[in-house]
Amino acid sequence: MSAPAPGRQRSLGASLLDQVLAETLDPAYAQAAAARTARAPGSDDGGARPGWLRRYRGQLLVALTLLIAGLLASITYDEAAAGAQGRDQARQALRDDIGQESDTADDLAAQLEELTAQVTRTRQQALEASVVGQRALEQLAAAGQAAAVVAVSGPGLRVTMDNAPPAADSDPVGGSEEVAGAGIVQDGDLQLVVNALWASGAEAISINGQRIGATTAIRQAGKAILVDLNPVTTPYEISAIGDPQDLSNAFLSTPEASVVARLSRDYGLVFDFARADHLALPAGTSAELRWAIPLDPDAAPGTAPAPGTDPSTDPGSDLVAPDDTTDGG
Repeated sequence: MSAPAPGRQRSLGASLLDQVLAETLDPAYAQAAAARTARAPGSDDGGARPGWLRRYRGQLLVALTLLIAGLLASITYDEAAAGAQGRDQARQALRDDIGQESDTADDLAAQLEELTAQVTRTRQQALEASVVGQRALEQLAAAGQAAAVVAVSGPGLRVTMDNAPPAADSDPVGGSEEVAGAGIVQDGDLQLVVNALWASGAEAISINGQRIGATTAIRQAGKAILVDLNPVTTPYEISAIGDPQDLSNAFLSTPEASVVARLSRDYGLVFDFARADHLALPAGTSAELRWAIPLDPDAAPGTAPAPGTDPSTDPGSDLVAPDDTTDGG
């Protein structure tokens, strides 16, 4: 482009053209670019802080989330640990109470056994002094044996029952051995065996050392079996005194033995028996004495009390009347 001649005025169009060529960027765009440059990192107007926050905002959110999650996990763990500690303390307190009560029961049982022995010795000495007393001792011995309140021993039959063994594919290492419900010995199974032994002529029977008497109950309590209110565990050993040969032959021919044998065959229950030359059965518990009438030495033997002298209402009689009775059945 040629410059205008000296002394001549430039035209308006030429001036606009020169301005457009000289200023290629609009001033507003230039201001916006300058503002962005001022906010960029490293500028002198303090704009580095917003850029740093934008760059690390995601990492900060992740760190904050992990911190909150850690705090919540820590609080949850502390609460769970406190609850577990409280449960352990409660269980330990229950164990201590059970241990103390068991020790007390054992002491009372030992005292009862000692006092019973003293009473038996005193009665023996008092009754042996006369002929009438000796006959009474014989009657007491027969009645005590029939009521299973005296210890007995002799040959007999021992029957063993146990739960079915665990399945072959169970986990013995992990402790997950499980037995199907049909393979667990129930109270009814023991009742069948005991009834069959009585029917076969057994003179005395016990289960795991618990003597079976006329008022003894065999019952289920949850997963435990109680014999005369005492828990027994597997294997269940049922001892019966009697002639081993006759008792075994009669026992195997009973319907109850057939039922138990079928349970053993179908569900795997352990059912075994063996003759024994010597069995020792302990004494069982006796029924509690409700009342008694003192013997009149002048009265004839077998004379009934006078009418209207109910020992439970006569204040002049020597009455032994506990509050209740202990019935094992």
